[in-house]
Amino acid sequence: MAMNPGEIDRFPVSQLQSRYALARSAVYKRMQDLRIVPEKIGQRSYITAPQVQLMDELHRFINQGGSAAEFIESRGLRPRSGNNGNGAAGTGSDLVGPNDFGNMLGALAELMGRMGFGQPDPTQYFETLENAARNGWLFSTSELAGLLDLSPREIEGFGDRFSEAGFIFSRSGYRKNGEIAWKVTKRLK
Repeated sequence: MAMNPGEIDRFPVSQLQSRYALARSAVYKRMQDLRIVPEKIGQRSYITAPQVQLMDELHRFINQGGSAAEFIESRGLRPRSGNNGNGAAGTGSDLVGPNDFGNMLGALAELMGRMGFGQPDPTQYFETLENAARNGWLFSTSELAGLLDLSPREIEGFGDRFSEAGFIFSRSGYRKNGEIAWKVTKRLK
């Protein structure tokens, strides 16, 4: 999943779904968690090579049983409390620190998210589950975890069967890399 050194420094956001085998909403949730704000050029949105590398690292971490919150905490990607806003906690310095631009972009993305800008269509989540139920698609544990915004460990902790949002998820064999496969059915009314 790593990018080659000769690749362009921009990666289309539209290709992230297939790169990680995730629903669009899960990709946008991960970008939001990592405070990655895509750059819009024309009709397409892009993220930088370092941002793709960070997304790749998060994807590997989640596939190994971790959660996005654990990854963010372990990497120190959240501003620490006591930070006076200029990137240098408690120093009183008036200089702009190297992390200020990233923090400012993160805050802007958070504000835009609260205002409804750039949010994925919430019905996409249901459409993905509906399609999986209708077509008999089997999600791997990591794919289902990304879609439901849970860690693979949490998914496996539910046992052989659980329900969420009007759908029933049942263990149904194994998928790639020995991951448990999950069948999706729609709950009867």
